[in-house]
Amino acid sequence: MNRRQAAAAAVQQASAMSGAVDLSVLKERAEAQRARAAAPASQPAPAPQPAAEQQAAGPIPEGASIIDVTEATFETDVVARSDSQLVITLLWAGWSEPSVQLAQLLEPLAARAAGAWTLARVDVDVAPRIAQAFGAQSVPIVIALAGGQPVSAFDGRQPLEQVGAWLDEVTSKMGIPAPDSGVDEPEPEDDPRMVAAEELLNTGDLDGALAAYEAIVALEPANTEAASVARNVKFMIRAQQHDPTILETAQPGDVDAQFAAADVLLLGQRPEQAFDRIIELVRTADGDDKVRARTRLLELFELFDPAEPFVVSARRKLAAALY
Repeated sequence: MNRRQAAAAAVQQASAMSGAVDLSVLKERAEAQRARAAAPASQPAPAPQPAAEQQAAGPIPEGASIIDVTEATFETDVVARSDSQLVITLLWAGWSEPSVQLAQLLEPLAARAAGAWTLARVDVDVAPRIAQAFGAQSVPIVIALAGGQPVSAFDGRQPLEQVGAWLDEVTSKMGIPAPDSGVDEPEPEDDPRMVAAEELLNTGDLDGALAAYEAIVALEPANTEAASVARNVKFMIRAQQHDPTILETAQPGDVDAQFAAADVLLLGQRPEQAFDRIIELVRTADGDDKVRARTRLLELFELFDPAEPFVVSARRKLAAALY
């Protein structure tokens, strides 16, 4: 069974799906696509349609990623494309008023998405074999495809609120953020305590800045921004106290010396080497020293975005060292 046949076989169950397919593998690709969103994207040319069908489907909104799919282009434009981007496939017909209404709902949403996902329109009169492959008994039907297979679907005319909620659920699983509403939100007022702490940091008063940020966290434990800056400032204070020659003099079994060497490496923008030093301690140390090494490594992880490749790699190495 090829991928097209597999997709067709699965779509009949897709309406009942709720996250049946793990889309996390596509999240990184989605984020890369968003990074390119500022650059003009190439617009796939729509397939020729009869004049009546063109009017029913509606013009493609500027900036939207909308394609009209034929039997000849289905494999590349829908199945293959879904390997790298979410594809929302609409099975519709010009004679079906609910189809036309649903298309008119989806097209502006695709325009707002600005290329984060593609709307693939399939006119079942022009491409009846695609409808047959999906087992469609009526139109309209909307199927979300990712990784070459359906992940969710619904049929029939739906209110805008329900269509939007369905799209939000599917796109959130790929890490695609909600589109800009177009309404300018007022800028939040700066917290004067954070401003004061930042001024201390900018003047080089690390001790004063640390005290200021920690005071904010003490009053507001949920203030993640203040907590993150406090961790970084605390690290800077500690790391600047080490003699850089510790990199050459630290003995393999000397836990404190290896901690200091790791700080120096981090200060020098060499996180992979810093992590490796402490992971080696986790692997070779016993008892309290092993616990201390693991705790220190987890603290250093918190200085970085957990999605950074070197952090992900170090976590794998830590797991191997522990087990």
